[in-house]
Amino acid sequence: MTYQDEYSDCSWVGFEVLEGFLRECLINCGVPEEDAGVVADVLITSDKRGIDSHGIGRLKPIYIDRIDQGILNPVTRVDIVKETDTTVVLDGNNGMGHVAAKQAMRMAIDKAKKSGMGMAAVRNSSHYGIAGYYALMACREGMIGMTGTNARPSIAPTFGVENMLGTNPLTIGFPTDEEFPFVLDCATSVTQRGKIEMYGRAGKELPPGWVIGRDGKTRTDTKEVLKDLTTGGAALAPLGGLGEETAGYKGYGYATVVEVLSAALQGGSFLKALNGFDEEGNRIPYLLGHFFIAINPGFFMGLETFKRIAGAIMRDLRGSRKAEGEDRIYTAGEKEQIAWNYRKDHGCPVPPVLQKQMQELRDRWNMDYRFPWD
Repeated sequence: MTYQDEYSDCSWVGFEVLEGFLRECLINCGVPEEDAGVVADVLITSDKRGIDSHGIGRLKPIYIDRIDQGILNPVTRVDIVKETDTTVVLDGNNGMGHVAAKQAMRMAIDKAKKSGMGMAAVRNSSHYGIAGYYALMACREGMIGMTGTNARPSIAPTFGVENMLGTNPLTIGFPTDEEFPFVLDCATSVTQRGKIEMYGRAGKELPPGWVIGRDGKTRTDTKEVLKDLTTGGAALAPLGGLGEETAGYKGYGYATVVEVLSAALQGGSFLKALNGFDEEGNRIPYLLGHFFIAINPGFFMGLETFKRIAGAIMRDLRGSRKAEGEDRIYTAGEKEQIAWNYRKDHGCPVPPVLQKQMQELRDRWNMDYRFPWD
């Protein structure tokens, strides 16, 4: 099977067309032009890297719909709450999370240039796209980048069935002497809501073990699961799975770490306060928190030493003995690089359900776009 065979039901659309479409839709929703460019860049970066769960597929349900519902501010004002030479606390004022997040990581990087390390914490923000985008910002400047964010409750604690924690990614990236950096960008749950949405768009059932119902049994009915994740009738399993036999307590523990660092440092909201509804069931802003860390290897043994050893570790891992029947061992960031190498020439895959969404948005604002499926 070729790379393109995996997307046999999709149409392929070039980066420039998709990014332009993203930006124009956001501007039509009231997002200022410069901020729309930031949000579009984060989303298209996800698609470019093969992370289809967090790219243009999130445009309507996560951003446009929330702006329409009045629970997300299209104009982002970022306030500095407290700042030192190495730290800063920002308030995103329920604006576009990508804008607040990019500013926060930029500040962390600038502080690390001067002091060796920098950290930013953000409160009252919103969904900020792929966490790896901000880790890559640090990598491009020869630094280690770390970030995490809390999110609407989705994960049940080990031995529990109630969704309490968000999918809470703990993301780390660093430069190497190879063609691409190491970037570990993944949720602390077995899977994330965005991937379940992809299964829903494809009409596929979920694999057993991803989702737990209130009765403590695994669920695979994708469409009903998506409804019940919102109402609390279902929850995601933590990374490692259900119970302790497959070490689900580890994912539960790491999700808790991210929750604390995304709320306690900045005095922000957490757990059930992020479910997006008030006591009467009305929609309200999510008011998420994020954190960003930049570490400058130049303050240790130097960037070149760091990159050389990091690269050597990656090559040794990929060169180790493979399991029978397996062709290849990967390191984090490698599959994203493979996706980029293909997609830079072919564009991004757009499945039928997403095609319909894009057509509806185009018609809503009478936008001058023609797509391959027209």
